[in-house]
Amino acid sequence: MTDLYTFAILVFTAFFTIINPLGTMPIFMTMTAALSKERRKQTAKKATVVAFLTIIAFAFSGQILFNFFGISVHSFRIVGGVIFFMMGWDMLQARLGSLKHTEDEEQINAYIDDISITPLAIPMICGPGAITNAIILMEDAQDIQQKTVLIAVIAFVLLLTYLILVGASKITDKLGETGNKVMMRLMGLIVMVIAVEFFFSGLKPILLDIFNNG
Repeated sequence: MTDLYTFAILVFTAFFTIINPLGTMPIFMTMTAALSKERRKQTAKKATVVAFLTIIAFAFSGQILFNFFGISVHSFRIVGGVIFFMMGWDMLQARLGSLKHTEDEEQINAYIDDISITPLAIPMICGPGAITNAIILMEDAQDIQQKTVLIAVIAFVLLLTYLILVGASKITDKLGETGNKVMMRLMGLIVMVIAVEFFFSGLKPILLDIFNNG
Protein backbone atom coordinates (compact mmCIF):
# COMPACT_ATOMS: atom_id res chain seq x y z
CA MET A 1 0.00 0.00 0.00
CA THR A 2 2.90 2.37 0.83
CA ASP A 3 4.35 1.67 -2.62
CA LEU A 4 1.05 2.69 -4.21
CA TYR A 5 1.00 5.99 -2.28
CA THR A 6 4.62 6.68 -3.26
CA PHE A 7 3.81 5.90 -6.90
CA ALA A 8 0.69 8.13 -6.79
CA ILE A 9 2.70 11.07 -5.37
CA LEU A 10 5.38 10.55 -8.03
CA VAL A 11 2.76 10.51 -10.82
CA PHE A 12 0.93 13.57 -9.43
CA THR A 13 4.12 15.63 -9.01
CA ALA A 14 5.43 14.70 -12.46
CA PHE A 15 2.17 15.42 -14.33
CA PHE A 16 1.18 18.57 -12.42
CA THR A 17 4.65 20.04 -13.02
CA ILE A 18 4.74 19.09 -16.72
CA ILE A 19 1.14 20.07 -17.55
CA ASN A 20 1.53 23.26 -15.47
CA PRO A 21 -2.13 24.43 -15.49
CA LEU A 22 -1.15 27.77 -13.89
CA GLY A 23 1.11 28.44 -16.89
CA THR A 24 -1.67 27.47 -19.32
CA MET A 25 -4.22 29.70 -17.56
CA PRO A 26 -3.14 33.12 -18.99
CA ILE A 27 -3.04 31.70 -22.54
CA PHE A 28 -6.49 30.15 -22.03
CA MET A 29 -7.77 33.49 -20.74
CA THR A 30 -6.56 35.44 -23.78
CA MET A 31 -7.83 32.87 -26.28
CA THR A 32 -11.31 32.74 -24.72
CA ALA A 33 -11.65 36.43 -23.79
CA ALA A 34 -14.21 36.94 -26.58
CA LEU A 35 -16.40 34.06 -25.38
CA SER A 36 -19.18 34.00 -22.79
CA LYS A 37 -18.68 32.34 -19.40
CA GLU A 38 -20.54 29.20 -20.50
CA ARG A 39 -18.51 28.98 -23.72
CA ARG A 40 -15.27 29.27 -21.74
CA LYS A 41 -16.40 26.40 -19.50
CA GLN A 42 -17.26 24.36 -22.59
CA THR A 43 -13.81 25.08 -24.09
CA ALA A 44 -12.00 24.17 -20.83
CA LYS A 45 -14.01 20.94 -20.51
CA LYS A 46 -13.37 19.88 -24.10
CA ALA A 47 -9.64 20.71 -23.88
CA THR A 48 -9.12 18.71 -20.66
CA VAL A 49 -11.17 15.71 -21.87
CA VAL A 50 -9.26 15.58 -25.19
CA ALA A 51 -5.94 15.95 -23.32
CA PHE A 52 -6.89 13.13 -20.91
CA LEU A 53 -7.90 10.75 -23.72
CA THR A 54 -4.72 11.57 -25.67
CA ILE A 55 -2.45 11.00 -22.65
CA ILE A 56 -4.16 7.67 -21.86
CA ALA A 57 -4.00 6.58 -25.53
CA PHE A 58 -0.26 7.29 -25.63
CA ALA A 59 0.29 5.67 -22.22
CA PHE A 60 -1.03 2.37 -23.56
CA SER A 61 0.17 2.51 -27.15
CA GLY A 62 2.61 5.42 -27.48
CA GLN A 63 5.81 3.42 -27.72
CA ILE A 64 4.26 1.05 -30.29
CA LEU A 65 2.98 4.01 -32.37
CA PHE A 66 6.30 5.83 -32.20
CA ASN A 67 8.20 2.69 -33.25
CA PHE A 68 5.67 1.79 -35.97
CA PHE A 69 5.82 5.21 -37.65
CA GLY A 70 9.51 5.67 -36.88
CA ILE A 71 8.93 9.01 -35.15
CA SER A 72 10.38 10.44 -31.96
CA VAL A 73 9.27 12.82 -29.23
CA HIS A 74 11.75 15.32 -30.71
CA SER A 75 9.72 15.46 -33.94
CA PHE A 76 6.61 16.02 -31.80
CA ARG A 77 8.36 18.98 -30.13
CA ILE A 78 9.22 20.54 -33.51
CA VAL A 79 5.61 20.29 -34.73
CA GLY A 80 4.37 21.65 -31.38
CA GLY A 81 6.75 24.59 -31.79
CA VAL A 82 5.38 25.40 -35.26
CA ILE A 83 1.74 25.22 -34.00
CA PHE A 84 2.59 27.45 -31.01
CA PHE A 85 4.38 29.97 -33.23
CA MET A 86 1.41 30.33 -35.61
CA MET A 87 -1.02 30.72 -32.69
CA GLY A 88 1.30 33.20 -30.93
CA TRP A 89 1.54 35.28 -34.13
CA ASP A 90 -2.27 35.47 -34.33
CA MET A 91 -2.44 36.50 -30.67
CA LEU A 92 0.25 39.15 -31.20
CA GLN A 93 -1.84 40.64 -34.03
CA ALA A 94 -4.92 40.47 -31.70
CA ARG A 95 -6.75 38.58 -34.47
CA LEU A 96 -8.58 36.38 -31.99
CA GLY A 97 -10.51 39.44 -30.78
CA SER A 98 -12.44 39.61 -34.06
CA LEU A 99 -14.77 36.92 -32.69
CA LYS A 100 -16.41 39.60 -30.52
CA HIS A 101 -18.00 41.10 -33.62
CA THR A 102 -19.89 37.99 -34.72
CA GLU A 103 -23.03 36.36 -33.39
CA ASP A 104 -22.72 33.43 -35.81
CA GLU A 105 -23.30 30.33 -33.63
CA GLU A 106 -21.58 28.07 -36.17
CA GLN A 107 -18.46 30.26 -36.31
CA ILE A 108 -18.21 30.40 -32.50
CA ASN A 109 -18.64 26.60 -32.21
CA ALA A 110 -15.97 26.08 -34.89
CA TYR A 111 -13.63 28.42 -32.97
CA ILE A 112 -14.22 26.51 -29.71
CA ASP A 113 -13.54 23.20 -31.48
CA ASP A 114 -10.35 24.60 -33.03
CA ILE A 115 -8.74 26.07 -29.91
CA SER A 116 -9.92 23.39 -27.46
CA ILE A 117 -8.13 20.69 -29.49
CA THR A 118 -5.16 22.72 -30.83
CA PRO A 119 -3.33 24.35 -29.14
CA LEU A 120 -5.04 24.00 -25.71
CA ALA A 121 -5.40 20.19 -25.46
CA ILE A 122 -2.46 19.42 -27.77
CA PRO A 123 0.29 20.54 -27.25
CA MET A 124 -0.47 23.00 -24.40
CA ILE A 125 -1.92 20.56 -21.81
CA CYS A 126 -0.90 17.29 -23.44
CA GLY A 127 2.55 18.17 -24.76
CA PRO A 128 5.62 16.05 -25.56
CA GLY A 129 6.61 16.04 -21.87
CA ALA A 130 3.22 14.68 -20.70
CA ILE A 131 3.17 12.06 -23.48
CA THR A 132 6.72 10.86 -22.75
CA ASN A 133 5.97 10.81 -19.03
CA ALA A 134 2.80 8.74 -19.59
CA ILE A 135 4.68 6.18 -21.73
CA ILE A 136 7.56 5.85 -19.21
CA LEU A 137 5.31 5.63 -16.12
CA MET A 138 3.00 3.10 -17.79
CA GLU A 139 6.04 0.91 -18.51
CA ASP A 140 7.21 1.37 -14.90
CA ALA A 141 3.77 0.38 -13.50
CA GLN A 142 4.34 -3.24 -12.49
CA ASP A 143 0.78 -4.42 -11.90
CA ILE A 144 -2.87 -3.57 -12.56
CA GLN A 145 -3.09 -1.60 -9.27
CA GLN A 146 -0.29 0.76 -10.26
CA LYS A 147 -1.75 1.19 -13.75
CA THR A 148 -5.14 2.06 -12.17
CA VAL A 149 -3.47 4.56 -9.82
CA LEU A 150 -1.65 6.10 -12.81
CA ILE A 151 -4.90 6.62 -14.76
CA ALA A 152 -6.75 7.93 -11.66
CA VAL A 153 -4.01 10.44 -10.80
CA ILE A 154 -3.81 11.69 -14.43
CA ALA A 155 -7.61 12.17 -14.33
CA PHE A 156 -7.27 14.08 -11.02
CA VAL A 157 -4.54 16.37 -12.41
CA LEU A 158 -6.70 17.15 -15.45
CA LEU A 159 -9.71 17.82 -13.21
CA LEU A 160 -7.55 20.35 -11.31
CA THR A 161 -6.49 21.81 -14.68
CA TYR A 162 -10.16 22.21 -15.67
CA LEU A 163 -11.02 23.95 -12.36
CA ILE A 164 -8.04 26.33 -12.72
CA LEU A 165 -9.02 27.21 -16.31
CA VAL A 166 -12.67 27.79 -15.33
CA GLY A 167 -11.50 30.00 -12.44
CA ALA A 168 -9.57 32.10 -14.96
CA SER A 169 -12.92 33.36 -16.34
CA LYS A 170 -13.36 35.65 -13.31
CA ILE A 171 -10.00 37.33 -14.02
CA THR A 172 -10.90 37.73 -17.73
CA ASP A 173 -14.20 39.45 -16.82
CA LYS A 174 -12.44 41.88 -14.46
CA LEU A 175 -9.75 42.85 -16.99
CA GLY A 176 -12.25 44.23 -19.51
CA GLU A 177 -11.76 44.53 -23.28
CA THR A 178 -8.63 46.75 -23.20
CA GLY A 179 -6.96 44.63 -20.53
CA ASN A 180 -7.69 41.45 -22.47
CA LYS A 181 -6.22 42.95 -25.67
CA VAL A 182 -3.02 43.94 -23.85
CA MET A 183 -2.80 40.51 -22.26
CA MET A 184 -3.44 38.80 -25.61
CA ARG A 185 -0.52 40.60 -27.26
CA LEU A 186 1.75 39.93 -24.28
CA MET A 187 0.77 36.24 -24.20
CA GLY A 188 1.25 36.07 -27.97
CA LEU A 189 4.86 37.13 -27.48
CA ILE A 190 5.36 34.59 -24.67
CA VAL A 191 3.74 31.79 -26.72
CA MET A 192 6.11 32.58 -29.62
CA VAL A 193 9.10 32.37 -27.25
CA ILE A 194 7.80 29.02 -25.93
CA ALA A 195 7.39 27.94 -29.58
CA VAL A 196 11.05 28.72 -30.36
CA GLU A 197 12.15 26.77 -27.24
CA PHE A 198 9.94 23.83 -28.25
CA PHE A 199 11.25 23.88 -31.82
CA PHE A 200 14.95 23.98 -30.95
CA SER A 201 14.68 21.51 -28.05
CA GLY A 202 13.31 19.06 -30.63
CA LEU A 203 15.72 20.03 -33.41
CA LYS A 204 18.95 19.91 -31.36
CA PRO A 205 18.92 16.14 -30.56
CA ILE A 206 18.00 15.33 -34.19
CA LEU A 207 20.89 17.43 -35.55
CA LEU A 208 23.32 15.98 -32.98
CA ASP A 209 22.23 12.50 -34.00
CA ILE A 210 22.78 13.32 -37.72
CA PHE A 211 26.25 14.80 -37.07
CA ASN A 212 27.29 11.93 -34.79
CA ASN A 213 26.26 9.35 -37.37
CA GLY A 214 27.64 11.40 -40.29
